[in-house]
Parts: sequence; structure tokens; C-alpha cells
Amino acid sequence: MALPSLVVFDLDFTLWDCGGLWIDCAAYPFSKTATGSIIDSSGRTLRLYEDVLDILAELDELPIPIGVASRTEQPDWARDLLNLFEIKDRFQFAEIYPDSKTEHFTGLREESGFAFEEMLFFDDEVRNIRGVGALGVNCIEVHRGIDGTLFRDAMEAFI
Repeated sequence: MALPSLVVFDLDFTLWDCGGLWIDCAAYPFSKTATGSIIDSSGRTLRLYEDVLDILAELDELPIPIGVASRTEQPDWARDLLNLFEIKDRFQFAEIYPDSKTEHFTGLREESGFAFEEMLFFDDEVRNIRGVGALGVNCIEVHRGIDGTLFRDAMEAFI
């Protein structure tokens, strides 16, 4: 079985849920409660999808580098949330800024040295799947957050 050289994730509605909003629509700043929950300044709970930590651990064990491609008007907020969830150091590559996903992947290719065809990308938006897929990246559409079954099926189907 051939494995991807780089696995890349979108953030909003792929790795995390910001109370049903995109991160740049949440109420900044974010904080961690005494019970470990992450909330925005309005009290809305921000959370990783249930299987995210296990998926990241699987990639660490393989070991396959992990990247982030996130189009947001508030990149500092996204980085802050990655820190609060204690997962920022899991990502070797991060393209987080308000530009197209094709620009993000051009940056990922240049920084990582991996060809588009060696990458596997998970995103919840069809327009991103189409745009990045046209580059030659293997793209998987995510519905209501990444889960272990979708991740493992995509890894097994990677060609």
C-alpha cells in the first residue's frame, strides 16, 4: 500500500467546530476553562472533532508529516486555537491566511518538497476539493468533521 508523503487538513468544520461558526466569526479571545473546555469570549464551546487526536497520533506513528491549509481572515486566532488545543506542534507545515487553497498548496509544495500527487487533503468545502484536486492533490470531502473511518478509508485508497 502506497501512503501519502504529506497529509493536510482544513481547520473549520474539518478538525474543529467553533460552535457552528467559522473561526473568524467566533468571539475572540478564546480561553481554556478550569475543566479544560475551550470557549470563546461569548461562552460558545469550541471543540476538536472526536477522532482528531487519534488520527494525529496515527500519522505520528507512521510517521507522515502533517500540514494545515486554512483560509481565514483571522490567522492569529486559528494559531491561538491550535495552541489551546495543544496540537500546534503536531503540524510540520501550516498555510493559514486569507487566500485561495490553491495558493496554500503551492506554499505547501514549496516548503515540503512533496509533489501535489503525494499529498492527501481533507476539507469540508467542495470548492476547495475541486480547486486543490485540479492541482493533482488527492482530496477527500469531509462531512461534519473528520472521523477515523473516513481517514482510514482515504489512507487505504491513496494511490
